[in-house]
Amino acid sequence: MLFNSFQFLLFFPIVTVIYFLLPYKFRWFHLLVASCVFYMAFVPVYILILFFTIAIDYIAGIMIEQAAGSRRKWFLVMSIVANVGVLAVFKYYNFFAVNLNQLASAYSIPLLSLILPIGLSFHTFQAMSYTIEVYRGNQKAERHLGIYALYVMFYPQLVAGPIERPQNLLHQFYERHDFDYENCKEGLKLMLWGLFKKIVIADRLAIIVKTVYAHPQNFNGVSLTIATLFFTFQIYCDFSGYSDIAIGAAKVMGFKLMNNFNRPYFAKSISNFWSRWHISLSTWFRDYLYIPIGGNRASRLRLYINLAIVFLISGLWHGANWTFIVWGALHCFYLISGMITKKARVGILNTMGIRKNSSLNNFLSIVITFLLVSFAWIFFRAANLHDAVFISTHLFTGWNCLSSLQSIKATVTALGGNDTILGIYNLLTGIALILFLEFIQYKTKGRHAIEIVNKKPQIWRWGFYYCLIIAILLFGAYDNQQFIYFQF
Repeated sequence: MLFNSFQFLLFFPIVTVIYFLLPYKFRWFHLLVASCVFYMAFVPVYILILFFTIAIDYIAGIMIEQAAGSRRKWFLVMSIVANVGVLAVFKYYNFFAVNLNQLASAYSIPLLSLILPIGLSFHTFQAMSYTIEVYRGNQKAERHLGIYALYVMFYPQLVAGPIERPQNLLHQFYERHDFDYENCKEGLKLMLWGLFKKIVIADRLAIIVKTVYAHPQNFNGVSLTIATLFFTFQIYCDFSGYSDIAIGAAKVMGFKLMNNFNRPYFAKSISNFWSRWHISLSTWFRDYLYIPIGGNRASRLRLYINLAIVFLISGLWHGANWTFIVWGALHCFYLISGMITKKARVGILNTMGIRKNSSLNNFLSIVITFLLVSFAWIFFRAANLHDAVFISTHLFTGWNCLSSLQSIKATVTALGGNDTILGIYNLLTGIALILFLEFIQYKTKGRHAIEIVNKKPQIWRWGFYYCLIIAILLFGAYDNQQFIYFQF
């Protein structure tokens, strides 16, 4: 079930009202059933995969806690193999089979006709974090099968995160959450802001991005650049919009989910970007992969190898395609290059008279980081490596013929007809609003755009929210476009 669908518009208030009307002892069961209904709205039969991994990890958690010595590790390995095995079959089998068939033409590995279950990587990683934390002694094994199943299947964050840790979420299902007006109000505001980002900005940008990236050979550098920059904001508004709706929906019922984004396009370096983008995943890789293999507590060469392992696996986590692997490798290259050239860059800045923490240096750092991230998004969005290479090598073609704003307008019009220019203005206004609020956050160290608005006088607050509602009704794309990260 999509957050931006009519079904969810009915599902959410009904589930929430029933939740608060039910006696406390039945609420977990209600949420579990609602989560099953939510997930089965996509491909019903794939809920059996969830039940399988839930059963494996539930038993593994108890066995890990009860076992001693090396047996604890074996039960953990059993759990991880089961989870990764499901991922390998549904997400990576055909990818590796196709590549092996190309390498060894004498053999032909059969392909499987399987549809990737929605959000498989997300709830698999959340389940794995549970058994790992039990193994480490940070979390007691959950004896209540229904509560553990709800931890994996909690519908607001089931499909695309945030990827929660057991010590942050499990205990909340045992707590009594009475209706709280402030929680309800703030949660609904977050959901409204998320819907605005999704259906007014992301889904409108998607129309132009899809047009260009479907046949990049038909467009010049101006169109390719516009589409690439638009995708940079599309994926952010799409994914952060989902996270806002998920966090808001949970907050209405009294649950607290972790923040997943923190002004990523105001990052001053690639490492800073990854501390702000998809925080639940980046911290997952940090805690469960990067640190266990040595992290930065090793030689410089080993550090680089550790970073390469993490980012290549991160790229593969996003999708079974060479484009995602290259995308991960690019970010790894950015990080390692930044480490190697750090002293040289500081020296150059000193020579130019630019102080390290000056406003000019901060501005240049943000712009350069943004451009590097935007360039890497080409490989994330392109259908294949051939298209990605074409786009990245043709970004600067055709610019000599476009020396005026009118020429750029003509190029934009060619992407979607005469109405596109007005649509572009509306999109740019929406993007400017998001950047403006996040700039205020950046300057005031605020946590979220809604917190900035909440500090304004009442007339400004309500004016802002009514404008969001009007924008959603007038400019929203109501074709139920799937969230980008659902495919992962």
